[in-house]
Amino acid sequence: MTDYGITTFDRLGELPQVTNASKAVARGATSIGVKAADGVVLASEKKALSPLVDMSSIQKVFIVDDHIGMTYSGLAPDSRVLVQEARSVCAGYRMQFSEEMPVLQLVRELGKIYQDSTQARGMRPFGVSLIIGGIDSTGVHVYQIDPSGTFLPWKACSSGKNAQAAKSFLEKRYKDTDEIDDVVHTALLTLKDGLDGKMTPENTEVLRITARGAEVLSAQVLQDYIEQI
Repeated sequence: MTDYGITTFDRLGELPQVTNASKAVARGATSIGVKAADGVVLASEKKALSPLVDMSSIQKVFIVDDHIGMTYSGLAPDSRVLVQEARSVCAGYRMQFSEEMPVLQLVRELGKIYQDSTQARGMRPFGVSLIIGGIDSTGVHVYQIDPSGTFLPWKACSSGKNAQAAKSFLEKRYKDTDEIDDVVHTALLTLKDGLDGKMTPENTEVLRITARGAEVLSAQVLQDYIEQI
């Protein structure tokens, strides 16, 4: 009977609700994060439940601060809560210390929020995996946080329904000497490999982070990159 408790370990030493949350992530649209020598690229597939949905209303990459962005796979409502929390934490840090928040410190704060939800009565784990990229005084960073609150640094990572295929693709193509334009191409090729149909600016979204700041690529710029691959 205790196996069904939200915050109770089962006989295999697992938290069933965390396992279920991870399954929700695995059913989500594919997202990837890739480090470049001079920045970070976050890219994600955009999917709609119906062709009648206005695709411009779907957002998969987010600017958190001038130097940090994120993307996700899993439940969109959960991601919005975490994005808002991340923006609030970064703004508070900037206001208190008059400088940009280190990427790892933000990841630790979000990881704590994730982990708290796995052990609090009346709550459930977040059904979303975040990929966070950014640049700070210590360099270029990409982190991934899973529903348990575990986070790891990566050179390139993926989440969602085609995560394993994307990871295999990145393992073959990734070079840590590639600059940002080359990494945008790599990210798009990785997504394209798992897309059902043609890649377009309507079903793909890319965030590019360099020392100049974070920017979501416009439809025209993204189209130019797509034509190049």
